Amino acid sequence: MPRGRYSLHDPHDHAPLGDEHFQCATGPSGWRYVSQITTPSGDHAGSVDLAVDELGRPLRLEIHAGSWRVRGGVMDGVSWVRTDPTGEHAQEGHAAAHSFTGASPAFLVATARLLRLTPGADATRVRLVSLAPPVLAPRTLDQSWALLDTEAHATDNGPLTVENYRVSEVGTGEQAAIHLAGDVVLAAPGIELEELENPPSVFP
Repeated sequence: MPRGRYSLHDPHDHAPLGDEHFQCATGPSGWRYVSQITTPSGDHAGSVDLAVDELGRPLRLEIHAGSWRVRGGVMDGVSWVRTDPTGEHAQEGHAAAHSFTGASPAFLVATARLLRLTPGADATRVRLVSLAPPVLAPRTLDQSWALLDTEAHATDNGPLTVENYRVSEVGTGEQAAIHLAGDVVLAAPGIELEELENPPSVFP
């Protein structure tokens, strides 16, 4: 079961945004990721609990940021309930999308698992609902994912396969390089893996 810490920063000006302390695990029914997010000063800032099935579909998502909370999952697209800080005005939402995305590294792993791309193949377009801190306002967007290649790196625990992706925002044309090893993000814009206690899990 991998567990560790990501550092989060603004991908444009590199201002530190805090840390995400995580653990994740694969199982016969899919993959689960849980994390606690802290500010640069160490204060609690939010949490993520994401469970996907064996096909990478989001069975259950609960994400907190500040006083805001969203619970969601797959249901003829994706559906969610967003609760305001007072808890009095919950808003339901639904979109004809494949999954969720956001600031957490969990969403990169989940999307890659959902798409299951072949190295060197044409890019695949995917529609996602973005839930970004600090208020988790839902926004539907389209991304284009391509698995450029995979690399095998020797480690003390055996070979580690790294997948190198190019992800493009269809609406803006902005591109990003994403590097994954199993269910761990090695590097991505705004994300750096700082600590990892156990090797990444390998998806079946």
